[in-house]
Amino acid sequence: MSGGLLVAGTTSDAGKSVVTAGICRWLVRRGVKVAPFKAQNMSLNSFVTREGAEIGRAQAMQAQAARVEPTALMNPVLLKPGSDRSSQVVLMGKPVGEMSARGYHGGRQEALLGTVTDCLEQLRSTYDAVICEGAGSPAEINLRHTDIVNMGIARAARFPVLVVGDIDRGGVFASFFGTTALLSGEDQSLVAGYLVNKFRGDVSLLEPGLDMLYGLTGRRTYGVLPYAHGLGIDEEDGLRVSLRGAVRESVVAPPHGEDVLRVAVCAVPLMSNFTDVDALAAEPGVVVRFVDRAEELADADLVIVPGTRGTVKALAWLRERGLADALVRRAAEGRPVLGICGGFQVLGERIEDEVESRAGVVDGLGVLPVRIRFDRDKTLARPVGSALGEPVEGYEIHHGVADVRGGEPFLDGCRVGAVWGTHWHGSLESDAFRRRFLVEVARAAGRRFVPAPDTSFGVLREEQLDRLGDLVEEHADTDALWGLIEGGAPAGLPFVPPGAPSVPGDVGAGGPESRGAAPDPAPQSPEGLDFAGPADATPQGLEIGRPETQGKAPRPQGPDGADVHVDEEAL
Repeated sequence: MSGGLLVAGTTSDAGKSVVTAGICRWLVRRGVKVAPFKAQNMSLNSFVTREGAEIGRAQAMQAQAARVEPTALMNPVLLKPGSDRSSQVVLMGKPVGEMSARGYHGGRQEALLGTVTDCLEQLRSTYDAVICEGAGSPAEINLRHTDIVNMGIARAARFPVLVVGDIDRGGVFASFFGTTALLSGEDQSLVAGYLVNKFRGDVSLLEPGLDMLYGLTGRRTYGVLPYAHGLGIDEEDGLRVSLRGAVRESVVAPPHGEDVLRVAVCAVPLMSNFTDVDALAAEPGVVVRFVDRAEELADADLVIVPGTRGTVKALAWLRERGLADALVRRAAEGRPVLGICGGFQVLGERIEDEVESRAGVVDGLGVLPVRIRFDRDKTLARPVGSALGEPVEGYEIHHGVADVRGGEPFLDGCRVGAVWGTHWHGSLESDAFRRRFLVEVARAAGRRFVPAPDTSFGVLREEQLDRLGDLVEEHADTDALWGLIEGGAPAGLPFVPPGAPSVPGDVGAGGPESRGAAPDPAPQSPEGLDFAGPADATPQGLEIGRPETQGKAPRPQGPDGADVHVDEEAL
C-alpha cells in the first residue's frame, strides 16, 4: 500500500492546488511514482482526459506536475455550478444530473464516499504516493458530517494532513490554531502540522510565532514558502484567482515586432475554461485583460467571448451591458472576434435550449451562420486537426450541437471575415497555430505585431511547474514531509480544545477524544442521490460512479429550484 498526504487549507485560495502540484513535482524529480487526487471539486475550469472523462483543470495540471496522464480516478466528483442554487454533478467523468446544494449536502454527498475511496485505493495500488488536495477548509463544522474531501477522506485513508495558510492575507496564526481547534479529537490526530504560503520578508521574524504556534498546538510548521510572482498556472478553481494569477500578475514581455496586441476577454457569467487565454498571455507583446463594459472593447485588437456554463444567461448579460451591440459592430467593421464554446454559440444566429436554461429558442448575435441545439448528452472529446494551415489539438466540453450553415471552415466551427468560432478549448496552446492566428488578428487589426518565433507554451508550463517543485524543495523540510507521506501523522499529537461542537447524528460525542466526531467513513453505495428532474428521469443505479463501471452516464436533468445557495468555498 502506498503512502499519502492530504493538503488542506485554512481557507479557499490558501494555495492547496499549487502546493499539491509542487509536492508532486518535487517527488517525481526524486524518483517517486506519484499521483494527485481530489475527491470532490467545484469548478467551471475542467479538462477532458484521453479516455473521455471530464475532471477539474487543477487536477490535470497536478497530473502534469507528477508527469502522469490524468484520469477520472484523480477527481471522481466534479461539481459545475449552473446558478447560485444548483450544480451539474459529474461522476467519474460523466454528467449524471443537476442537484441543489441542499440535496447534495442533505446526506447525498456522503453516499459518494464509497466511490471516492474506491478511486483512491486504486491509485494507491498503482503509485508509490498519492497527494490529495482538500477543498475550502476542513473546519466547515456545518458540513463535517457529510465531508468526503477533507477530513472524511483523510480518516478513510488514514492520511496525515498538512494545513496550508496564506500569510499574505493576514491572520495565519489564528487560522492555523482555529482550524485545528474546531476539529474533533479523531480528526485532530491526523493533522500533522502546517505550511505557510506566500510569505514576504525575513523568515527569522516569523520564527517566534511558529514556535508559539507549536507550543499552543503541539504541531510543527513544515515550511514557509515565499511569495512567487507570475506563476501563471491554474492556481485554484476560484475565478478571481485564475484571473489574477494567469493574467493580471503575468509579466508582459516586450513585443517581438513594433506593436503590442491588446486582447479583451468578455467576463461573461459562469465563465468556464478561461484558461484558454493563458497561452495568449504567455506571448511576448500580447496584453490580456478581462472586461465587462462595452467601452473597454474600443481599443482591443481582439475580443474573445469565452466558454460559459450558461450560454443563454451570458447572451442576456452581453445585451444588458451593451457588449452585444459592440460585438455586432466589430464584426461589421471587420475587427477580430473569437468565440470559444459558449462564446461560439452566442455569436450564432439561433440557440435552441431545452436543457441548460430551458429557455427554448433564443436569437443569437447573428454574426456567424450557425444554429445551436442543446442536446442532453454532453460532448466530451479530445479532437486533433488543422486550421490556418497548422496542426491543432484541443478538447471539447459542451451540450450544444452546432449546425454550421456557411462561412469558411475553422476547426469544428466557422469563420466569417474577422470573426472565428469553435467549440474547441485549448487550441491556442498549439504553438504554430497560435502564431498563425495572431498574424491573422494583427493584419485585420492593422497592427505591426509579430509573434515571437520560439514561444513554446508547453515549455513555459513545465518551467512553471518546476518553479513550484523548487519552492517545495528549497523552502520546506522535505525530509520531514517524506516522513509524513511514508509513515503517517506523528503519534501522540495533543488535542487542542474545544474540538468540534456536537452535531445531531454524530457518534462518540462527549469526551475530548471524540467530541463532535463524524461516523466512521465506511464505503457506501451512491444509490439514491437526489437529482433534480421528474421521477422517471432519475439516474438509474449510480454504480456508474464506481471506477470499474465508469462511462455510462444518464442524461442530465434541470435544477429543482431549491432555495439554497451553492457555497463554493464550503464545497
